[in-house]
Amino acid sequence: MIRVEQISANIWCIKAWLLIPLRVWIVREEDGVTLIDAGMPFMTKRILTFIKQLNAGPLKRILLTHGHSDHVGAVKKILEAESVPVYAHRIEIPYMEGKELYPRRKKLEVNVQPGLAQPLPEDAEGNVAPIGGLQPYLTPGHSPGHVVYYHEQDGVLLAGDLFTSKQGRLHRPMPMFTADMAQALKSSLIVRQLRPRHLEVCHGKPIENPAEQLEDYLKEVSTSFSIPTSVWRS
Repeated sequence: MIRVEQISANIWCIKAWLLIPLRVWIVREEDGVTLIDAGMPFMTKRILTFIKQLNAGPLKRILLTHGHSDHVGAVKKILEAESVPVYAHRIEIPYMEGKELYPRRKKLEVNVQPGLAQPLPEDAEGNVAPIGGLQPYLTPGHSPGHVVYYHEQDGVLLAGDLFTSKQGRLHRPMPMFTADMAQALKSSLIVRQLRPRHLEVCHGKPIENPAEQLEDYLKEVSTSFSIPTSVWRS
């Protein structure tokens, strides 16, 4: 079953279930809509149908939090229907194109056709520039070029696989699929920096005011994985 839920004034979540929850997001922009992540192939029709039903203009771009298969699965079929650019962080692109081996994986993964995705724009200092109504932030750990997207106007952080959630609380990303848990823990500090009102994760329910839970989360994960507190207290 696939459902749609409005989570803020300008953002909708499309939810599906395939052994675990899957969430992608539609953001209303001034020039149309942005799709954040692309789930699995079976979600294609619902994504395209909802964009038309929303009547907020055409799909303008697809932004990826990272290139794992459950986040890019519908890209190919969406692009057969809509000719739009696809963006990911420049660090992530070689991994999802199968040119470099994802850490802790045994074989190369060609999850996105080489040359299809382009790097998110960066400023002169190498910081990722705003795109549409979203500010991307590089948050490596789950994958080398994982990115989260912050919608400041709505106070919503679209966090991909930076976290999962459990009973409405921050929970660690899946260890077997996370390249570097210590790095992921350090990346979680973006929640303290931004203090979003609402946090969305791909695999789990949303979390309200996540910064209030961050200290407990840091302590729990660092203890579970024997990560020195210096990683996140520096």
